[in-house]
Amino acid sequence: MRKIVAGLILGALLITFVAMILPLEFGSPRMSDMDDYFIRYGQEQTGNNNECTAIVFDYRGFDTIGESTVLFTAVIGVGIMFRRFFGGEEVEDE
Repeated sequence: MRKIVAGLILGALLITFVAMILPLEFGSPRMSDMDDYFIRYGQEQTGNNNECTAIVFDYRGFDTIGESTVLFTAVIGVGIMFRRFFGGEEVEDE
């Protein structure tokens, strides 16, 4: 019964995903006014030669802080799991 329910849920998710991407026109870039603005004024406003870095860290700074916090927490969690499962050396206080 669990396999049937899991299969139905997976099928529904797959159908939803396909229905969401079908209307997209692949191969034709959709440039917006915001894209033109970033390309035209990005280096002047941020002083950064790398536009991707400028957008992520300068224009989207507050959002990036949240993303960085989530990634940091995930890395710490994975480190703790590896240490616990693979038997890292214990550090004793002197």
